[in-house]
Amino acid sequence: MNLTRRQALITAISAAVAGVLPRSASATALDDAMAAFTGGVEPTEGGIIITAPEIAENGNTVPVEVESEGAARITIFATLNPSPGVATFTFGPLAGAQRASTRIRLAETQDVVVVAEMADGTYQMAAQEVKVTIGGCGG
Repeated sequence: MNLTRRQALITAISAAVAGVLPRSASATALDDAMAAFTGGVEPTEGGIIITAPEIAENGNTVPVEVESEGAARITIFATLNPSPGVATFTFGPLAGAQRASTRIRLAETQDVVVVAEMADGTYQMAAQEVKVTIGGCGG
């Protein structure tokens, strides 16, 4: 097979564009998921404690604990997963603490973003990067 310079250039540009598209698509999916949770309200930074490993050797089971005093709901998002919404925890008025822990899958190194809806209707947000050595979502 003989490749012309034009065909090689088109192939290289196509590969570069294909490499960028999934990132922008996942950013859009994250923005949409966060907007659905907050109703379009912009969350403020802080007020949430995220406990997750700095380096996860296996993305299939990454332990994550979240805590936000006074939260009515807490949602965990994985920014680069195919589906960014991971888990939502709802706390009633009789909850002793607004804390939850779970294990999540991470496709690759990415930020774990946590958004909490507070009892007064405001939203708070925090993020922590988790480095993944072996992806858990087919990566």
